[in-house]
Amino acid sequence: MIQSRSMSARQKILPYLALGVSILSISCSAFFVRWANVPPPVMGFYRIGLATLFLTPFFVRHAAREQTRPRQPDLRLGILILPVLAGLGSGFDHFLWNASLKLTPVANAVLLGNTSPLFVGLAAWALLRERTGGLFWMGLGLSMCGAVAVLSWDFLRHPVIGWGDLLALSSSLFYAAFYIFSQRSRQHLDTLTHVWLTSLSGALLLLFLALVTRSALGGYPPRTYLYFLGAALLPQLTGYLGLGYALGHLPAAVVSPTMLAQPVLTALLAIPILGEPLQPVQWIGGLAVIAGIFLVHRSRGTAPDAIPSE
Repeated sequence: MIQSRSMSARQKILPYLALGVSILSISCSAFFVRWANVPPPVMGFYRIGLATLFLTPFFVRHAAREQTRPRQPDLRLGILILPVLAGLGSGFDHFLWNASLKLTPVANAVLLGNTSPLFVGLAAWALLRERTGGLFWMGLGLSMCGAVAVLSWDFLRHPVIGWGDLLALSSSLFYAAFYIFSQRSRQHLDTLTHVWLTSLSGALLLLFLALVTRSALGGYPPRTYLYFLGAALLPQLTGYLGLGYALGHLPAAVVSPTMLAQPVLTALLAIPILGEPLQPVQWIGGLAVIAGIFLVHRSRGTAPDAIPSE
């Protein structure tokens, strides 16, 4: 009985631990994009493509082991299309968001690119019929307002929307699609299978976009390839494995608002890395984000049960 309770407690805390690791890892995305300074689809292709390459041996071994089990995963076309659609959403998100970083400050790009929780919450309510009570919407609104304060102090004083801001906002729509399709995919597929299929789809899309836009895939300085490698290992491989695991145990409408901690952490890391200090109102906004996340998690009492996962 004691061992059973211990396993139950571990199963409950692991999704939140994975989510925390994911937030920390993905918070470094903007820095790698700025440091590499390459065309948007090229950065996305190397980031997702290298991560897919690293995952492939583990996926092949995992798939072979699954074939020997009596209960094999459901690999019907209707199931496989879900991680593919999630990957396409992720690919377009990377493409548009990377492009926005060349046209708008990091703070604006990170803020507008992380408005996806609003679209996820609306889709979960309108399309997926998930129960999202007043506490959820209160927490979501508080988190969004806090993120605005943390990341857009200058934007609030001079609210002029340019092409970079529009690209970042558009990317959040595809980021929301990634969350929704990932949640449905994880109802049928384990973490590794889901992440590998999603990453492969995203990498192929970004390769196509790089070829269409005639972006050079090679000829960069050695330091740039190190940035590609870092982006693949940290925000992509570590970040999305953790995110994929969390989405297998927690609703997307809960995971997505929690990921608002990521832009806050990006702003904090920008202080020593980019020399961009925060204003007092932005510190207050960070506390608002944390409070909003707490309310979102409290709302789980009326949210759907955790998604079953292998």
